Amino acid sequence: MKIQLFIPCFIDQLYPETAFNMVKVLEKACCEVSYNTNQTCCGQPAFNAGFWNEARTVATKFIKDFSGEEYIVAPSASCVGFVKNYYSKLFENSSLHNQVKDISGRIFEFSSFLTDVLKIENFGATLNARATYHDSCAALRECNIKEGPRKLLSKVRGLELVEMNDNETCCGFGGTFAVKFESISVAMADQKVNHALATGAEYIISTDLSCLLQLESYIKAKNISLKTMHIADVLASGWE
Repeated sequence: MKIQLFIPCFIDQLYPETAFNMVKVLEKACCEVSYNTNQTCCGQPAFNAGFWNEARTVATKFIKDFSGEEYIVAPSASCVGFVKNYYSKLFENSSLHNQVKDISGRIFEFSSFLTDVLKIENFGATLNARATYHDSCAALRECNIKEGPRKLLSKVRGLELVEMNDNETCCGFGGTFAVKFESISVAMADQKVNHALATGAEYIISTDLSCLLQLESYIKAKNISLKTMHIADVLASGWE
């Protein structure tokens, strides 16, 4: 199966190894992965900040960059959820209406693509650790992703997955929310990290590196013995 890879800007700049691990897993599933080097951002930051005209410009480029018939796969439910659910608002009653409808049906978050499209759950990964899973708001509420990542993680040899309290509660990132309401954001991260610590977990795993960036920053600031890990990195662990 041929697919197009969408790597969100912050992953490209801060967590490129996760992108490479996603390719590694997809290729193991016999996917032919292509990457358009012209791609940039989906437009979500501008949209969330209220700059809809600017967001529309970026989104128009996104639609052009990902033309075709292949599935589009990304390691971020936040970006995928934005394209799926909000491009229709940006381009309502426009000439791009049909293209928006098409692209919203072709784009998938990484774990959802594995479980819902490829129907594969076991990739032969190994991670000898105790971990807890964080449901990102975008994955849960915008992409309806809940059981899929847990099924994938249940097949990882050596991994003990323990649910934390309030696992559906926001981590406090919310894009510009973390900047505009810093004290509230930090308090939410504190709550999430303490719930994770209560499970005895060594790792917090999620589909979204935006959430993990928020939690990792708090963990490092407090010098807490806890690590964060994207699900793509987990599924690429323990095999060559």
